Amino acid sequence: MRSRYIYGATILGAACWGLIGLFIAPLYKAGFTSWDVVTIRVVCTFVLLSGIMMTFYREQLKAHWKDHFFFASAGIISIVFFNYFYFDVFSKSSLSVAVTLLYTGPVFVTLLSRLFFKEPLTLRKLMALGLAVLGCAFVVGFFPVGQQDVSLHLLGFGLLSGFFYALFSIVTKPVTRKYSVMTITTYVFFYASVCMVLSSNTIQKGSLFLNVEVLMSAFLLALISTVAGYVFYTIGLKHLEASRASILATVEPLVAVMTGLFFLGEELTFWQIVGILFVLYAAVLVVERKRKPKSARGSIRNKHA
Repeated sequence: MRSRYIYGATILGAACWGLIGLFIAPLYKAGFTSWDVVTIRVVCTFVLLSGIMMTFYREQLKAHWKDHFFFASAGIISIVFFNYFYFDVFSKSSLSVAVTLLYTGPVFVTLLSRLFFKEPLTLRKLMALGLAVLGCAFVVGFFPVGQQDVSLHLLGFGLLSGFFYALFSIVTKPVTRKYSVMTITTYVFFYASVCMVLSSNTIQKGSLFLNVEVLMSAFLLALISTVAGYVFYTIGLKHLEASRASILATVEPLVAVMTGLFFLGEELTFWQIVGILFVLYAAVLVVERKRKPKSARGSIRNKHA
């Protein structure tokens, strides 16, 4: 697969995630809690994925039992908890604050990838990380004058969302070359669904699903901001280093901020525009082009001499 398509898939997946505010806001309005919204997201996603897999890719459901450890870990530890902390911050502040704190994730991914996978920590990666974090800080209003009022509770929950988000890349990396994107995503959300069904009381709020807006929001949350997002992102993760894929996915805050601006009534300041540009440049910076060896360049020159 060509590198531009790999990078494009990763960025497209992040863009799908950035639209999530459009679909969870109506669920909060209907009376669901953050834990309920996580339940709705993972269960609807699993139902959708299992239908697709049973119809078109049934043979891809075969997996070694030992690999279910990675699927379960990613589903229960990463998906469930990063969604909960992310949604809770969103419900108590704004989409911009929630997504910015979530995107401390690339910092955790890069450090954990270095620790577990011995991935090189290059100067370009460090520069991209710095720009991404600084850009997100501008977007949320932390800099230059600190106008954004963020409590320690929200800050802590936001950082936890970033940490658990980072674990998805780390935990699924060992199985990305063994199974298809659909197989990984289906099993991850199966275990997340089991966890949420056993731990939530969302089923007792069944009457709320009689609302057409709630049904459409739940369906689009699963289809666009989950299935499409994770499939495209996992395509990138399968061909890229975990740290690089995660940094590229920082385009999500850009989409989230624009979603808040045009659809959720949030305002965009000059410094947020600066932050958006920083994050965009960080995403471009991380796409390093491999230089051709000198010998190869020399042979080309000799060939055309």
